[in-house]
Amino acid sequence: MDALDKDMILLNQEVKTKEDAIKMAGGLLVDHGYVEAPYVDSMLARNRDVSVYMGNFIAIPHGTGDGKQYIKKTGISIVQLPWGVDFADDPADEKLVTVVFGIAGLNGEHLQLLSQIALFCSDINNVEKLADAQSPDEIINLLKEVE
Repeated sequence: MDALDKDMILLNQEVKTKEDAIKMAGGLLVDHGYVEAPYVDSMLARNRDVSVYMGNFIAIPHGTGDGKQYIKKTGISIVQLPWGVDFADDPADEKLVTVVFGIAGLNGEHLQLLSQIALFCSDINNVEKLADAQSPDEIINLLKEVE
């Protein structure tokens, strides 16, 4: 995964809602020039349409089809939430997330990113390593194993 940049990784964050988690991941993409601000709204809209919760404590928010116009270049942001945030719509159905991957992809490039992340995170031990990582370099090195 060559799209990873240390500046795009936030460690030890704490948020109250899934919307805040998505905004944090999207904000990184905006702040570093990958997308324009309206893309974050399309990430929130995507999650309202279909949950971006992937299981194994992972969420992968990305924009809707309409949001594609706001993407400047393919990028990925990572937000580590050691205390977790619930991505369930129903409070009785907890879907705890400890790592959020914000994705923006030009020309379908994000599909490869999505599949690499999904493959890596299908092993719960890998997710635990990401959730426990103490530095952006550690996260980048873990995800390099995916290639």
